[in-house]
Amino acid sequence: QVHMAESGGGSVQAGESLRLSCQVSGLPFDDYAMGWFRQFPGKEREWVACVNWSGAYGYYPDSVKGRFTVSRDNSANRVYLQMSRLQPEDTAIYYCAANKRSSCLYTEEDSFNYWGQGTQVTVSS
Repeated sequence: QVHMAESGGGSVQAGESLRLSCQVSGLPFDDYAMGWFRQFPGKEREWVACVNWSGAYGYYPDSVKGRFTVSRDNSANRVYLQMSRLQPEDTAIYYCAANKRSSCLYTEEDSFNYWGQGTQVTVSS
């Protein structure tokens, strides 16, 4: 059974940083690309990062490029999202997701096969 659990969310001031972590079990972790999404109240989930199976390549939308960094530790079955220079508009629930394609060629929500429960990130001004 696949289990994915995010941690590291919380409340911070604008300009501060947070590091999210996602522990994964129940799947061949290094066969999967891993992504991060966020969801604003009343909106659909939005992709914010993807890392390929090896961790060599990270991909980001323009909205977070240069502020967010995705990484993974295949020996620990963990994926991370380092978020810096956070702004109030980054306030959302953040989810990790697993894509059985090992690359980040597709980053649409329905390309990902497994999801965590999410962790809240709140940024105040």
